[in-house]
Amino acid sequence: MRRTLSLAVAGAVLLGACGGSTGEDAGRDRELVVSAAASLADAFPEIGRAFEAANPGVAVAFNFGPSDGLAGQIVEGAPVDVFVSASPAWMDAVAEGPGVIGRADVARNRLTVIVPAENPGQIERIEDLARDGVKLVLAAEGVPAGDYAREILAKAGIAEAALANLVSNEDDVRGVVAKVLAGDADAGIVYATDATPDAAAGIRAIPIPDDLNVVATYTAAVVGGSEQVDLAKRFVDFVLDEGRETLADHGFLPA
Repeated sequence: MRRTLSLAVAGAVLLGACGGSTGEDAGRDRELVVSAAASLADAFPEIGRAFEAANPGVAVAFNFGPSDGLAGQIVEGAPVDVFVSASPAWMDAVAEGPGVIGRADVARNRLTVIVPAENPGQIERIEDLARDGVKLVLAAEGVPAGDYAREILAKAGIAEAALANLVSNEDDVRGVVAKVLAGDADAGIVYATDATPDAAAGIRAIPIPDDLNVVATYTAAVVGGSEQVDLAKRFVDFVLDEGRETLADHGFLPA
């Protein structure tokens, strides 16, 4: 199930996330590398800026992506200080090696069905995803959002029919949103927080009943082998404390 990336690819991703050196970065004394689930890509940069302001001389470099892929990078040796996973299972994988320190739940999230604003597939409820001819897009198996979506379809008793309508497996939830916004799919299943203000004009969210929904738990931890464990622990504590309001503002549920 684990989809690992090569160390060379992992290094390239991290280099892209950190960016080149600028005049501002040159004045920084320490860089903290945080790999976090793609669904945190709106909230965590705000938390990172607040952490930098509270810790002069520190720069936070984010690497956002699917939790399974990020875990694979870390297991293969990518230099990461903090890992934030949308699934405890992928934190477990990192805990097996290189290990984790100070593991803590930092937020929760529900899933929702999204459709294009004009709703060409006339989707009004989760059961409609099983109707013939509906074009469905999900995150791939192994990606937490993809696994959660398949769990929801199974709980609704429509997994076989709905998955027969699957037209694309995306690397992460942002890919699902992009496909729906582009009109390449009639519906997708993503986290409720992915119906962001930027996407709101092009999509409509259809709630999933509580008895069918899945609540995702986000866990954060310092990665074993980090050369700045104290600073990384401080960042996790910051997310749990000062970061709670920012996460709530972006629609996350408290841990």
